[in-house]
Amino acid sequence: MLETEVIGRVSEGRRDEALALVVRAFKRKVFGLALSYLRDRGAAEDVAQEVFIKVWKALPQFDGRATLSTWIYTITRNTSFTALRARRESVSLSDPEVLASVEAMDAKAGSGGAELEGEALMRLVDRLPEKQRQVVTLFYMQEQSHEEVAAMLAMPIGTVKTLLHRARERLKAAQ
Repeated sequence: MLETEVIGRVSEGRRDEALALVVRAFKRKVFGLALSYLRDRGAAEDVAQEVFIKVWKALPQFDGRATLSTWIYTITRNTSFTALRARRESVSLSDPEVLASVEAMDAKAGSGGAELEGEALMRLVDRLPEKQRQVVTLFYMQEQSHEEVAAMLAMPIGTVKTLLHRARERLKAAQ
């Protein structure tokens, strides 16, 4: 079992090897969870990297009371929230970079094509309530199972299924 192996390596003073096991097992899921909160690939990559630094520092304190995945997803969720708060404080429409980004998106929207259909779908997904958007992003775009989404978002599987159903209904109605 991964948890036993990680705890064993940490207790032997082989924390770097333990982290390598953790990164291999969780890098995709950590990135997917961060992306579901931040909706920005670059920011999600930064958060994922920060998460694994935090995990590396905290590995000696991991005692197995919670599962390794729950512990890592909690760190990811908290780090994502911190990044969101920092971004909200620093971004405004008067910022020249943000203005240029908005103008570029508007120009792209006028160009048409198949990529516009994907963008239109993403805009619809972006309009979903936060929990529905996160579940849709993790389940469909990051291809996580119902169980994995439930663990990542710390909610029951039934809630994940309900949120997916409601999101699909909203997306159908919006088309």
